[in-house]
Amino acid sequence: MALSLIGLGLVYLVGAVPVGYLVSRAFGVDIRRRGSGNIGATNVLRTLGKGPAALTFGGDVAKGWIGVWLAEAIGPEPWWGAAGALVAIVGNCWSVFLRFRGGKGVATGLGPFLRLMPLATLPAMLVWGIVALTFRYVSLASLTASACLPLGAFLLGYPFQVVLASLTAVLIVIVRHKDNLARLFSGTERKLGERASAS
Repeated sequence: MALSLIGLGLVYLVGAVPVGYLVSRAFGVDIRRRGSGNIGATNVLRTLGKGPAALTFGGDVAKGWIGVWLAEAIGPEPWWGAAGALVAIVGNCWSVFLRFRGGKGVATGLGPFLRLMPLATLPAMLVWGIVALTFRYVSLASLTASACLPLGAFLLGYPFQVVLASLTAVLIVIVRHKDNLARLFSGTERKLGERASAS
């Protein structure tokens, strides 16, 4: 049990690595003081451009995938992979390295579920692309695609633990997007391609 807790603690630390913050600092910027203040790829894109945003997105996806890989090393049962996915996402959203602040869990959530249930995750990615290109709201695309995950996992017969983890991940993503939801309803949400304020 002690080794299992240590393993999940390691998963949390991997998830907590603030990729967007580190990438932005490498470019001489504290991303927390630009745009929305979020450390995710969208704010990095608006502030620093496509290259840094791609690094941020790739790093966030990778740490989620690695988190599940580490959790599966603890035990082969579906429970461990599901727990690893959630712990990695929690680490990203509430990072110990940033005084328990962090991202919104979308890219870091993509990594674990690509590993755990690829046949449900790939269609969700397609949904993200369609919504983003149609409405040009990253937040709306992220929320819509996330909502597709548990439904797809259930319909495709993935283990109950994985379905439950994906449903919990959706709830986390919704909570982390509460400000975006407010801006969507008020019509003040920034669209994809809009640059962030330099302040």
